[in-house]
Amino acid sequence: MTDLFVAGALSLPNVRDAVLGHPLTPEQTSAAVLADHQLILADPAAHPALLPQVGAAVDGVLLRGLSDEDLAAIYYYQRSFSRHPVQITVRAATAMVAALTYVCPPQQDAPPVTLQDWAQGWEDVAARMAAEIMAFHGRKPAAEIPKSLPSMRRRATSWRAARARPGDANWDLSRDVVVKAHRREYMNFFALEEMDLQHRKFDGSMSEVMNRGAILVGEAAVLLPYDIKRDAVLLIEQFRAPAFLAGDRDPWIWEPPAGLIDPGETPQQAARREAMEEAGLEVGHMELCGSLYPSSGSSGEYVHIFCGLAVFSSIEGGGGLPGEGEDIRSKVISFHELMAGVDDCTFRDMPLVTAALWLARHRDRLRAEFG
Repeated sequence: MTDLFVAGALSLPNVRDAVLGHPLTPEQTSAAVLADHQLILADPAAHPALLPQVGAAVDGVLLRGLSDEDLAAIYYYQRSFSRHPVQITVRAATAMVAALTYVCPPQQDAPPVTLQDWAQGWEDVAARMAAEIMAFHGRKPAAEIPKSLPSMRRRATSWRAARARPGDANWDLSRDVVVKAHRREYMNFFALEEMDLQHRKFDGSMSEVMNRGAILVGEAAVLLPYDIKRDAVLLIEQFRAPAFLAGDRDPWIWEPPAGLIDPGETPQQAARREAMEEAGLEVGHMELCGSLYPSSGSSGEYVHIFCGLAVFSSIEGGGGLPGEGEDIRSKVISFHELMAGVDDCTFRDMPLVTAALWLARHRDRLRAEFG
């Protein structure tokens, strides 16, 4: 049987269990050290990876007695990160052992990292990503996975944030929701997941088993820029493929600057970044208008909506990022034009209408405090 040395995420039991689909016995794992290698933070998903480095050494885990299915699962997972197998020799206990490991391609400016430091912030995200990757083992070639890893990491980070939000004391998810089956049907920039489940009804009984699905993308930040002196807001317009796919004859949508929150980024940071990228605006004071699910019946996207103070005479750049296929134009409209658009149902972007209604309630206060 092939012995396998793992470092980085796969040396963490919960990540390894997600990849294999089962835990290993204590007899199958032992500490080992690989010489002349280092652990780096590798693209495209900011996971630790092995890279040859003379004079360095990496602590890891030697896996023994793996089945062919186990080896195939680990191969698929590692190839999903573009890592390739190499034969090495590791020091385990008092003996030198020949083993297989996986190393990443050379990377420019990849910083060294310790597993302990990385795991403190990302272990649960890595385990969630591993479960999503392995759902496509045998269904999607490993070579197609790397392009989706950044989006997958964003979804996993969003999942962690959702789990951290407080629950309702009136419901106990361990008994009030019963999952019969969980399927991951599609994965790319977005993901589509389905479950067969039951939930507790308000009369205390359990529902029939029902099939439900959701589009998963992550968390987003929206910022409506407001210039107090002009009493005006700035909107952007861009082509929205989902509206076109839905059959809309006018898929160019007016909305506030918005975008997905990157892993490790706060909603406030993401809102400021998007205002600069899409509208060329430096935003000052910001206030939260709400954090919500825009379409809780179909999508797991969770949106943080802000209103931010800005000076429209200082616009520099904007227009979006060409590398992300963005083609954006902006316009400044008065507050009264904004509210007229809400009243006559001109606007079709829900976060815009939500932010506009919030501004209508708080406009006088903002003008008194910051005008």
